Amino acid sequence: MIRTKIFNTILMSASALALASCGANDAADSDRVLLNRGNNAEPLSLDPHKASGTWENNIIGDMFLGLFTDDPDGAPIPGMAESWDVSEDGLTWTFTLREATWSDGEPVKASDFVFAWQRIATPTTGAQYVSLLYPIAGIEEAATGAADPSTIGVRAIDDSTLEIQLVNPAPYLPGLLSHYTTFPLPQHVVEVYGDEWVRPGNMVSNGAYTLEDWRTNNYVHLVRNERFYDNANVCIDDVYFFPTVDNSAAGRRVRNGELDLNMEFPGQQMEFLRREIPDYVRVHPFMGTIYFSVNTTLEQFDDANVRNALGMAIDRDFIANEILRAGQQPAYSMIPPGVANYPGGVEAQWADIPVEQRRENARALLEAAGYGPDNPFEFEYTYRATGDNPRIAPVVQNDWSAIAEWVQPELIVNDTQIHYDNLRASDFQVADGGWIADYNDPYNFLFLGEYRSVPMNYARYNNPEFDSLVTEANGELNQELRGQMLAEAEQMLIDDMPIIPLVFYVNKSLVNPRVTGWVDNLTNIHRSRYLCFADLEETDAAEQ
Repeated sequence: MIRTKIFNTILMSASALALASCGANDAADSDRVLLNRGNNAEPLSLDPHKASGTWENNIIGDMFLGLFTDDPDGAPIPGMAESWDVSEDGLTWTFTLREATWSDGEPVKASDFVFAWQRIATPTTGAQYVSLLYPIAGIEEAATGAADPSTIGVRAIDDSTLEIQLVNPAPYLPGLLSHYTTFPLPQHVVEVYGDEWVRPGNMVSNGAYTLEDWRTNNYVHLVRNERFYDNANVCIDDVYFFPTVDNSAAGRRVRNGELDLNMEFPGQQMEFLRREIPDYVRVHPFMGTIYFSVNTTLEQFDDANVRNALGMAIDRDFIANEILRAGQQPAYSMIPPGVANYPGGVEAQWADIPVEQRRENARALLEAAGYGPDNPFEFEYTYRATGDNPRIAPVVQNDWSAIAEWVQPELIVNDTQIHYDNLRASDFQVADGGWIADYNDPYNFLFLGEYRSVPMNYARYNNPEFDSLVTEANGELNQELRGQMLAEAEQMLIDDMPIIPLVFYVNKSLVNPRVTGWVDNLTNIHRSRYLCFADLEETDAAEQ
């Protein structure tokens, strides 16, 4: 791609004003291409082992590259892996790494993967998301303190050859290996700085961008990594990620040209936005589910009938069609439509009953559990302050209150980071949440119900029969049979209702039509390395 300066007056007129207002105007260099991204929330960490949110993934995935990475369609493609072989039993994967360097010029080696995966498996690292890697031999034992992290099933045969041993065959492994928990870490940097390695000035990365600056609750600034192996095909020089908690305000910033895109917008604004800026509105099916977790460790919620009573009473059609209004579908199962290797067909047994009748049934279940006028069913419902969640919360509160006057939910709102910290710590009663698929396979949803997945299993659901069936299914090489077994496991989960599905997500983004390379996809992952601006591409084409 030939670099030009002709875009300056078009791009910088809006971007420089926005960046100046938040203290980032020092990067407003007329020779550089800037992309301003609205990113939903402030990252808790940029350490791949301590992050857990999609808004963190958006940033970390711009900086680091795993064995696989995401293509513009959101599908896994080779990243650091140049080639690989799989044993006949599907348990041993051997990767040959491409020649690449860290942003400081040091080579990326197979030992950097080994170091990273031993680190995430070390209990003192405090990795919230380590259970995602339990399919790799030894990681569960190491993460729970039963084995030394040096014994995990990963070894560097030489600097460019990496071998991975699995607990069970994993057809979804390429997708899993594109997730940030599996990224290599620069051992030579982490060993010098410890946890401070993620600070600007210390962090080095092997992806398309490096960390330039992070101003809390203001922005994260990434700059183009000139040593990235595919740097010649990268267009954007500087990426700013802004924590846009208020999506209505973020939408105005997109319309005003201050942001080039925002990853969310309020559903009730759909008609207005499609009328005012139709070319900006991007809505697409999404592999994700909004759901409620019920804390099964609490006595009032250790009864599946009580949990089902809460699930029955919710009018999902009203929430999807009148509150969210962006094409979301009512959810009576955890796994959304379209997930690979899965037959579907699972739903709550009461899904087809009219909601008024369901509420009568819910009242009977709660009365059978001992609740009534003399023993009111009181509980706290905690929800996130972001997105459409504040609009959903009072509707759900009314749905539960409609069961009977003695059903008394109390609403509590929290910042997103605090909310998820409380979920992981089991410091809640009933709480909302959202799960976005890390890779396209049903197990990525069902692992949330495995007891070994605590703390990601927020409900602390503990059903050995469910766990055993999921484990058995994951050992099955016949993918059709595996899918049927996982569907049986999901039905078990839905019948027990530690997780109350609400609606299936849709992508809702606002993207300036000048931005090119943005492809609507099921994972809603859009790496900045693929993005550019139409006027730049037209200028390059004219000069070639």
